[in-house]
Amino acid sequence: MLAILSTSVLVLLPACIIGGAIAGPALSCMYDAVFRSLREAPGSFMDNYKHAWKQNWRQSIIPGIIFCTFLGFYLFMLMMFWWSTQFPGFGTLAVYLFGLLFFTMFFSIFWPQLVLFEQTGMQRFKNCILFILKFFWKTAGVSALQLVYWAVLILFLPVSVILLPITGIWFILYSAGFLLYDTINEVFHLEEQIAESYPEQVPFYEDDETWLKRKQEEPRETNC
Repeated sequence: MLAILSTSVLVLLPACIIGGAIAGPALSCMYDAVFRSLREAPGSFMDNYKHAWKQNWRQSIIPGIIFCTFLGFYLFMLMMFWWSTQFPGFGTLAVYLFGLLFFTMFFSIFWPQLVLFEQTGMQRFKNCILFILKFFWKTAGVSALQLVYWAVLILFLPVSVILLPITGIWFILYSAGFLLYDTINEVFHLEEQIAESYPEQVPFYEDDETWLKRKQEEPRETNC
């Protein structure tokens, strides 16, 4: 906000670097918690969040800086459009919006890979591009939903601040993850790999017959 108000790129760059170094680990932990809940992994939210922080904070700093730098420049350009004496043409606006949409699509696939798989950065980049090409419309729809969510929050400030303590960042990430989860699981065989490498994270479902049998076998308490 200081960079936008001062219209200074020199302020924007360090702000994005510092902010990205903090936002990267925070986002990776949020995505890890979201995908654990989507596959119903055991464990409390706080325990899973602490584990995700220890596991992902190092490798998420550089992606966080890149993410925030791109986002910062997009917001900076948006404000330049807003304050400009001449509104940009339709072509310029279309390129800007498509770039923002593709940016959201890319990182909607990138962050889950970062927290779920041990891969090189180039492999993650390649997987994101191939995933977007194969499931373009679904990924574009989910990303457009995220952009609309943030646009509503920004356009209706300061009234929309009331929603932040309730929905915050997690709600839209959970909604996007929920819509993409089946496709991501189908492509990356997520639950199969989790079951092989981390069997303790596989949810256990007890049917009624098993529950009744276990209850009958439990020792009964007697009153003396």
